[in-house]
Amino acid sequence: MATEAAFTSRPETLAKYLKLDQKGQIMAEYIWIDADGETRSKSREPHPTQHIDRLALCPKTPRTSSCRVQRRSSAIGGSCQSYFCALWAVGVSSVSWLGAKSPPPAKKWMTVDVLHRLPQRPQNAWGRWSTRSSAWHRQLDGKAHRMMSASVAKLAHELGRLETGSEEEGHFLSCARICDTLKEKEYTPEDLPMWNFDGSSTNQAPGDNSDVYLKPVAVFPDPFRGSPNILVLAECWNADGTPNKYNYRHECAKLMEAHAAHDPWFGLEQEYTLLDLSNRPFGWPANGFPAPQGPYYCGVGAGKVVQRDIVDAHYKACLYSGVKISGTNAEVMPAQWEFQVGPCVGIEMGDHLWLARFLLARIAEEFGAKVSVEPKPIPGDWNGAGLHSNFSTKEMRVEGGMKHIEAAIKKLEGRHKEHIAVYGEGNEKRLTGRHETGSIDQFSYGVANRGASIRIPRECAAKGYGYFEDRRPASNADPYRITGIMMETIFGSVA
Repeated sequence: MATEAAFTSRPETLAKYLKLDQKGQIMAEYIWIDADGETRSKSREPHPTQHIDRLALCPKTPRTSSCRVQRRSSAIGGSCQSYFCALWAVGVSSVSWLGAKSPPPAKKWMTVDVLHRLPQRPQNAWGRWSTRSSAWHRQLDGKAHRMMSASVAKLAHELGRLETGSEEEGHFLSCARICDTLKEKEYTPEDLPMWNFDGSSTNQAPGDNSDVYLKPVAVFPDPFRGSPNILVLAECWNADGTPNKYNYRHECAKLMEAHAAHDPWFGLEQEYTLLDLSNRPFGWPANGFPAPQGPYYCGVGAGKVVQRDIVDAHYKACLYSGVKISGTNAEVMPAQWEFQVGPCVGIEMGDHLWLARFLLARIAEEFGAKVSVEPKPIPGDWNGAGLHSNFSTKEMRVEGGMKHIEAAIKKLEGRHKEHIAVYGEGNEKRLTGRHETGSIDQFSYGVANRGASIRIPRECAAKGYGYFEDRRPASNADPYRITGIMMETIFGSVA
């Protein structure tokens, strides 16, 4: 039988391979959130180092595509008035890109498989973009206009890489990997290609239409492989150009942008429980329970806390990646911990919390530990796990801000059920009115009251301005849904 040690990483072996020369390439690990609120990831090399990889004639082969561009053109002097399909421009009669009736923005990375037809007596030219291809193209500054009016053969000769081949009916010119190499630490989401994954394996798409697209939205340094490798947080999109059902970031970002004038600050307190491979909390007796709660909260010393090495490693990884982590502490139940992220402005809150969750899962993986964000992992007289959400606006943070805090709380009271609906699965097991929680069925608020739905810190009440804490969200809640509905309730929805 496999032992627990077999499931953990060997640091000396891992370090040996991480030190290998990457030969000028980088790795980008794309991260997304699946239907069950778990992070998933897959890795790729996002940009080839060569400017032109190849131009070759190849037989016609059927391919699928999510984006097509067609343009009718006439033969002039026996040569085709061609169109370089990686370089979009005027004259395009119809464009469909992920369902949108407009071309992709200029100078954006995207997957491209460009095919140019070469008939003996050319009457038209057509091309295809495909996010299923492994070839990556980018607009070439200063050459786009010249290339669009060139014939296919002339285009190939301009690039200087036309290989010997037939120009008979049914042959195509395939152009691959035309791009610029980016310098280290200059990556933005706009620099990186969209990608895709099998959504039927993550419960995000049916098997007969399984491709789900990954749109980069945030880039972080990679603490596992080191510089210049990167982690890429991505939104999930359907092939018809609509956000995937589980892409909660999209609507949240719209709300944040619409109400940006209020300068919303968020801080989230992520509680979690560390389990062994048998799903037992670390440090708990195999056939019993530890001593009652009391000495474990912010505890120090053997018998009070376990797996502090995971907590410290996670903290350092967050700092390296630029995640705005602001603290850690042992929680009330043994084997339960908390980290805080924030203050963050707007959509940044959800991005940083999700990246912090991903880093924690990856680090715990190396220690052979499971991370549980169940709101009530152990039944009985034990605290649950929450995602306490701290919030303020610029109006709340200045003298006289308490009236804005109280006005916001009044609005939250009016939509208590709507908030509970998006504040996490299984939250009814946690919000019982016991163990520092309010009742799931009743809204309440108070100063320094950890048994209320909303807590106003005593310091803020004394000063008359500051922030408030929503204690209702469960530890497994989606931060985009929490912060999004907070903005919607207080400031209004957007179309």
